[in-house]
Amino acid sequence: MIKTLAQELLAEGLLNKDDSVVAGVSGGPDSMALIHLLIGLNQTMGWRLHLHIAHLNHGIRGEDAEQDAAFVQAAADHLSIPCTIETRDVPALAKKHGLGLEEAGRQERYAFLGRVCLQTGAKVVAVGHHADDNAETILHRILRGTGLRGLAGIPRSRRLGEDTEVRVIRPLLRFSRKALVDYLADVGIAYREDASNLSNEAMRSRLRNTILPLLKAEVNPQVHDALNRLGEQAQWLQEFLRETVHRTFETLIISRTDQVLTLNADALARKSRIVQTELVRLAYRSFGLGEQDLAFTHLVSVLDLVADPASGRRAVLPGGMMIEKRYGQLSFSLPSDEPREMIAPEVMVQLPGRTLLPIRRLEIECAVEDARPDQIPGLRRAGAKMEERVDYDLIHPPLIVRGRRSGDRFFPLGAPGSKKLSEFLIAAKVNPVDRERVAILCDHLGPIWVIGHRIDDRVKLTALTRRILHLRARPLDP
Repeated sequence: MIKTLAQELLAEGLLNKDDSVVAGVSGGPDSMALIHLLIGLNQTMGWRLHLHIAHLNHGIRGEDAEQDAAFVQAAADHLSIPCTIETRDVPALAKKHGLGLEEAGRQERYAFLGRVCLQTGAKVVAVGHHADDNAETILHRILRGTGLRGLAGIPRSRRLGEDTEVRVIRPLLRFSRKALVDYLADVGIAYREDASNLSNEAMRSRLRNTILPLLKAEVNPQVHDALNRLGEQAQWLQEFLRETVHRTFETLIISRTDQVLTLNADALARKSRIVQTELVRLAYRSFGLGEQDLAFTHLVSVLDLVADPASGRRAVLPGGMMIEKRYGQLSFSLPSDEPREMIAPEVMVQLPGRTLLPIRRLEIECAVEDARPDQIPGLRRAGAKMEERVDYDLIHPPLIVRGRRSGDRFFPLGAPGSKKLSEFLIAAKVNPVDRERVAILCDHLGPIWVIGHRIDDRVKLTALTRRILHLRARPLDP
């Protein structure tokens, strides 16, 4: 099992061999299998994971919960792994915020895991969801009336939050609960059973204890496998849609400001219904709004607006977002008294020469210089955030300055491999407002300089450089 896990984690890029990992451990069989399998990667596969155990007492099960916490602490001490244990009054928080007990517990649990990551410097949270959990989730969503995205089930990996680089991974998602329990029995590892799992009060418990066993006995002995296969195919479809939609989205943008995004409604109307839906969803998310209140009926109201030949019609989405169709354009706007500053127009850059960017209150100067090989080591970085030197012969004109786009990637100089621009800016601790206003100098192949931050590795100076493009950005006088 350990060897299989190692192969899957490396093949899918879920973990590096020396990552720092916060493992969420409840004391149940799933999480106890998780922590011991991660330890097994170090002991038998030569990995060097830095592990930290985290346990949250939800304040729901009284003495049983306290015994769970004590069990986890004892296990951590026995394994010589550092451990953080906290308690939250989840019932009180659920009542305060008008949430269900399960949702409030989930929010508190992941917020806690995020805090532990900040304290330990870890970038990965591992939790013990397994294949049976995934099957239950998919069936639960089907019964509630999920869309295609819900059929994908539990993701193997996701960001812990919009403004964090921390990822939540589920290493055990392809192992059944029986396989994990058998593993614990084989190696003699103790665990605790949560008595509340035996109650059928919660829908998830009824699915686990009654409905799925009935389906297995009366309909399909392989019902868990069937649901997981459905989920995997839905994930494939989502990946295809995501790539298609992100490519298409940028081609539809007519203009973008802090509070208004305008798309080409006629071009949007020519897309398939499912692509239209995901484009509207992406436009909504581009304002930093969460999707928890965005229902299918909201999306349909926008699609109906797009299909209607009339002009001047409107729809309203959660968060006060107003959608208006006018003269072949579809505008998404948020209510605000703040002045609206353009952040996404493209401006052609003079090469060589000076280019004014009044909207961004910047001036860009490009100068071409001859280089001597003995100069290059001293010129790799100009030493100032607003000044850089790159290899002129590696540039593919024309040059433009534009705003950040969804899905932008580049190869930051000095970093290993490519990185999403959004992740780079988060790691650089650029605040959210400034992230949206960042200016990017691009050639025909993409970003070459995130102005004020970093150049792309593909245009760096080398011993072969013969001509240098000297770039300077200066703020315009107020």
